Amino acid sequence: MPDTNPLSQAMTRKVLQYLGLPHRVQPTRRTLERLLHQYVRTVPWETVSRIVRRANTKHLEKCPVFGKKFWDNALNYGMGGTCYESNYAFFSLLLRLGYEGYLTINNMGDTIGCHTAIVILLDDEKLLVDVGLPIFSVLPIRKKETTVIESDFFTYTVEKLRGNKYDIWRKPHPNHNAFTLIDKPVDDETYRHATTQDYIPDSGLFLDKVVINKVIAGNLWRFNSRDLPLHMEKFIENIRHDYVLTHDHAEQLATKFKLDQAMVTEALEVMGLPSQ
Repeated sequence: MPDTNPLSQAMTRKVLQYLGLPHRVQPTRRTLERLLHQYVRTVPWETVSRIVRRANTKHLEKCPVFGKKFWDNALNYGMGGTCYESNYAFFSLLLRLGYEGYLTINNMGDTIGCHTAIVILLDDEKLLVDVGLPIFSVLPIRKKETTVIESDFFTYTVEKLRGNKYDIWRKPHPNHNAFTLIDKPVDDETYRHATTQDYIPDSGLFLDKVVINKVIAGNLWRFNSRDLPLHMEKFIENIRHDYVLTHDHAEQLATKFKLDQAMVTEALEVMGLPSQ
């Protein structure tokens, strides 16, 4: 059993309501798929909150938000996070709902230990769950066969490698290889330490650009402050449509992605970008 603490019962009720699910759910695969479906349409993948926290937090160990703090930011400010904190928060929810499994730390190409994911043990099967990329479907992990799963946006392939490693592929996507899963449980202390290290200036990921991704009205929407002129991207059947930010940048982003406008403003300003 994992040593990660389950989310409290009171917070779990609030989160399920926020995600549009009933207060009582059974730990089945169907529930897991529904939770994932609702999460990516409610909680953004974003760097806004971590940029603001890093800029306003003196001590490194105070930067990460785990479990309840993550969900407080989601419920009160519409925020989310990147893989470490997002998957941790989702896993703490799953534990309270009766699921069993563990957290993993994985590789992306030549970058070692940069991405996390969840492995759930259910009905004598291993299932990969990842809200930190995100992966838009629950993926079976099988030692003796390659599995292919269709989602609303991509076709995923789980390919067995040597040892406890699996390549996770996605089509169509400019980065075909999503990441390499290392199917090895990571204890809570190690995971928290890695999360904290991800806030180290100049080495932590995604502290140098404002990125926001979310499924809105059935389509993938994306913003990346490195792509100039500043614009939002909408993907319809994998064709990109750009929407240039023409006036109050922070207001437009906050409205589209349902984020706290003050935090968006501050994140843009930390990056030296105009918020208006």
